[in-house]
Amino acid sequence: MGAAGLTPAVLEEIDRALDDHELIKVRIVAEDRAQRETVIHTICQESGASLVQAIGKIALLFRRSRIEKKRRIALP
Repeated sequence: MGAAGLTPAVLEEIDRALDDHELIKVRIVAEDRAQRETVIHTICQESGASLVQAIGKIALLFRRSRIEKKRRIALP
């Protein structure tokens, strides 16, 4: 995330990264724990991603790529 916070451009870049890589780390720029949780929840809602893990200011997100050729993670 940029210093400007969670902007439409940031959400678009997260969406593109999820299609390209399926599993990404996002550094959340928020001092308060409640604010970080709110931002993570918003990202997940907007992108359709699932939160895998959150440690401190880092969130690990997963979403199956919409582009079949770019699917890298095999799910059981």
